[in-house]
Amino acid sequence: MTILGIDLGTTYCTVAHLDDRGRAVTLPNADGEILTPSAIYLNDTGDAVVGQPAMDLALEEPDRVATLVKRRMGYAEYGRTVAGRGFRPETLAAVILRKLVQDAERHVGPVREAVITVPAYFDDTRRQATIDAGRIAGLDVLDILDEPSAAALAYTFQIAPGADLPGDGPRTVLVYDLGGGTFDVTLVKLGKKRFQVLGIEGDVRLGGKDWDDRLVNHVAEQFHQQFGQDPRHDPQTLAMLQASAERAKRTLSKVEQASVTVAHGGQKMQVPVTRTEFEGLTRDLLLRTRLTTQQVLNSASLSWDRVDKLLLVGGSTHMPMAARMLEELTGQAPDRSLAVSEVVARGAALHAGIVMARREREQNLAATANPLGEVVEISVNAHSLGVEVRKGEERLNDRLIPKNTQLPATATRTYFTAKDGQTKVRVRVLQGEAHQAAACIPVGECWIEGLPEGLPKGARVDVQCGVAANGCIKVTAIDRTSGRRTQAEIHRQGGLSAADLQHESEWVRGLKIQ
Repeated sequence: MTILGIDLGTTYCTVAHLDDRGRAVTLPNADGEILTPSAIYLNDTGDAVVGQPAMDLALEEPDRVATLVKRRMGYAEYGRTVAGRGFRPETLAAVILRKLVQDAERHVGPVREAVITVPAYFDDTRRQATIDAGRIAGLDVLDILDEPSAAALAYTFQIAPGADLPGDGPRTVLVYDLGGGTFDVTLVKLGKKRFQVLGIEGDVRLGGKDWDDRLVNHVAEQFHQQFGQDPRHDPQTLAMLQASAERAKRTLSKVEQASVTVAHGGQKMQVPVTRTEFEGLTRDLLLRTRLTTQQVLNSASLSWDRVDKLLLVGGSTHMPMAARMLEELTGQAPDRSLAVSEVVARGAALHAGIVMARREREQNLAATANPLGEVVEISVNAHSLGVEVRKGEERLNDRLIPKNTQLPATATRTYFTAKDGQTKVRVRVLQGEAHQAAACIPVGECWIEGLPEGLPKGARVDVQCGVAANGCIKVTAIDRTSGRRTQAEIHRQGGLSAADLQHESEWVRGLKIQ
């Protein structure tokens, strides 16, 4: 049975699998297109339309269309109603996943397992939400993989699994991944059978959509100055303006001038925009990616002459300003050998092959000759992992596993009960670099229960936090008085219970998805 590699993007999705020769191949959707827009239209009869038709319908009925779902992953709500009702982001993402699998099955037969990619800078809450979306869609999520790592993996094996990389010996590669809604930059060291992430930086609130919004605001303000009306206040007009701005952005990646059209309140206006003007409007956004790129190099203690290759990933890297900025910063031109919108899904399919080949090797199955089973993948954590502690009236982040630590990783710290007779301890898990707990990302909390009765204040409890190779977190506690070890389940911030997952899954299965 085929395992899919799925690039679940903010604005577009892509699906790939390994063919009979072990090559990663991208699969077209039902319309024959490689890219499927991440948009969902819901009607009143229990039907859903996913992809380009949903984007088209957004121009007429924007209140029935959900877009940019990925930016809401990790939140308890999507943020607005769709077709008159509220949704969890995981549920909407599951509808997209169902459509992707449905289309893929036309080519490869039944699918039950998948590797789904996420931005490298996604925290544990967002990663778990992505896994939940897969479960709601009826998938066994084999693994979660960072998008830049997937791209670098695809680059490593773009000739053939097990083949030597171009050039001699391992190569240090920087992956600059500017997608529709998120930005990541990752340093990796690539070899024939070893794939090692050296450092990760990123911004989950920066992507091509922000470039679109600058054009939207630029045009809307001119319209407002001339006609005294703000077209952004009408949902349908705004949807049409956003679509026009995105088209103009894509056009400006190829020619020097484009125009954005806005029609509102009986008035119509066409605003010409030059590439130079667009780059001026978005200079600070590009600067944010430049600073982040330099930071990942600093964190790995490398200079640019130690970087062998620059890879561009994500549809927004088609903007000439991105490649030009990188060349100015690094002194070398980015590699353009990859299909920037397809490479992440291909890397996810390769990772699925590596996981399965490794599993077969461990089980001593006949497929042990598969060269993918010999590939060693080493990643790092994008955020420091810590536990909230009290010091007087302050709540502080006691960091256990620093950022960019090689995964999997564990760390143990001894804490003490706060009062006599305490029988349970709350462990609040955080991600982030800040000293103050309130400035960090709250992953969730767990309770260490069943401590022996009569413990004095200050009794020792060892808390062990672990981060798996895919960035997901587990907590274990050891009561030093009794020696009992407890595997503590983290109750995640806004997470879904088993009953919630079942309920949402039943709703998604009941949809007719086109």
